[in-house]
Amino acid sequence: MAPERIVRRVTWWGFSINIGLSVFKVFAGIMGNSHAVVADGIHSLTDTVTDIAVIAGSYFWAKPADDQHPYGHKRIETTVSIFIGIVLFSAAFFIAWQAVTDFRGRYVSEPGLIALVAAVVSIVLKEGLYRWTLIVGKKVHSVSLAANAWHHRLDALSSIPVLVAVSAAILYPPWYMLDQLAAIFVALLVFYASIRIIVNGFKELVDEGAPRETCEQIRNIALIDEKVRHAYNIRTRYAGNYLQVDLHLAVNGNMTVHEGHRVAEDAKKRIIEQGPRVLDVVVHIEPVESVSPEEACL
Repeated sequence: MAPERIVRRVTWWGFSINIGLSVFKVFAGIMGNSHAVVADGIHSLTDTVTDIAVIAGSYFWAKPADDQHPYGHKRIETTVSIFIGIVLFSAAFFIAWQAVTDFRGRYVSEPGLIALVAAVVSIVLKEGLYRWTLIVGKKVHSVSLAANAWHHRLDALSSIPVLVAVSAAILYPPWYMLDQLAAIFVALLVFYASIRIIVNGFKELVDEGAPRETCEQIRNIALIDEKVRHAYNIRTRYAGNYLQVDLHLAVNGNMTVHEGHRVAEDAKKRIIEQGPRVLDVVVHIEPVESVSPEEACL
């Protein structure tokens, strides 16, 4: 199955679970007299926004290159992942703000058992959905799916202070402040995750290259062919979670055009097949006599 179809299938499952879980938590919060559970249910609806973004985006970034987009559409996935990061950041800010302002208030009535059950169900379902989505995201190398997985974990984590608060209110009402303290801790974790997603996305948009170790791996693959004397001027940039590579190969200057072309095509094939998730390679053939020692080390 094509990666984009896998992304859509997983995300549709997440979307369906989010809708059902949101309705259940709002219902349980109302019936169980818990404002925290009602708010948690409404918060779960924010997951559906990122689900829709991933589903819609997958129809675009999977398109092949065209005249207007000669390098393909993978950057659309990057843009979607940044959007998810911004939504995560906003949700974390809301959680933190709500926790701080709620220090002034307290539960005025004891929640019912159904509210406690809703919090437990939310934690179990959303943590399971996070792990599944993250595993599939890594398997198909989808940065947007991996980012969306963190939104599922956000929902699971945000249900923990709700569970603590409801339990505390049932057992001993003065313990209500645990809700705010746990919520602030969760918000800090989500802030970290969202900033990491946003920063990584912007690094790609400004064409930050791969680490030196990755470039060395590409160089070593190119040098497997004995006809290649040097591999240098290796440049990389990310397209989604894949690399686009540009490099120069120095060969014997007496080679014919056909021989040089064959060396370039063989090197391109090896790098794509053996390299670190390489999407495309542009190879420049140069006569070894014109390459200085300094250039050969680049």
